[in-house]
Amino acid sequence: MSSNRWDPKAKKPPKGFNTLAPVLSALENELRDKVRESNAGKRNTESMWPVHQINWQRSRYVYDMYYTHKHISKKVYDYCIKNKLVDAALIAKWKKGGYERLCSTYVINSNNYKFGTTSICRVPLKDRSPEQMMAMDPTTGCRGCASGVGQPRNIYGNKYGQNLAAVQIAREKRMEELEQKRLLQEQEEEVRANATAGGGEGDSETDDDSDDDYGPTPAVWAGVGSKLELESERLAGADDTDEDEEQHQAKKLKTSA
Repeated sequence: MSSNRWDPKAKKPPKGFNTLAPVLSALENELRDKVRESNAGKRNTESMWPVHQINWQRSRYVYDMYYTHKHISKKVYDYCIKNKLVDAALIAKWKKGGYERLCSTYVINSNNYKFGTTSICRVPLKDRSPEQMMAMDPTTGCRGCASGVGQPRNIYGNKYGQNLAAVQIAREKRMEELEQKRLLQEQEEEVRANATAGGGEGDSETDDDSDDDYGPTPAVWAGVGSKLELESERLAGADDTDEDEEQHQAKKLKTSA
């Protein structure tokens, strides 16, 4: 499958785009399947949830791979923007204070809501009444995308709210660790074989990784409650802390100027 299949007329992707291609392709296929899926038993607005959520996840993935993890080049990032593989308007909002976790530009358009307000998902949990704590935006299915502490890590509460950049980084890190472990095992086995001068191989003393859920299945999302999901959330949490610290320092410098 061509990594440039989204736009046949587009120029050849820059070097490094293959880092993103498998995930972007999987999300494109997921979106196509959801659009074709029957809406029986769903509210009209609920049928649009996957469209908004996959758009958010795809854009967040590329945004974090570039800005947070520095895992792709600016050429690759600009290519995704230019070829509309991500939502440029949504990404532009993420760069502004208070909108770092925004689920969709739809929810901040006062024309879409009564009384000229914005969506309930923009109200921090600490400012909601008890009856509103579990409220979601009817159009996007977002549980809460306001900035600040105490907000839900996964704004949708499903796989589309996972931080796929952190998932990929955690998976790649684990694969590197397993490869290093495999090489070490081979070296130890070679030493033992030489020491026994052709004797029996003996039992392996290595741990069984059969229950390791960091691997390539599932290929994009982390399993719910898996070690991969927990590690990706830890990485995402650390990234948020670094970002908050950077914003604090920027405000401090601006105030002292």
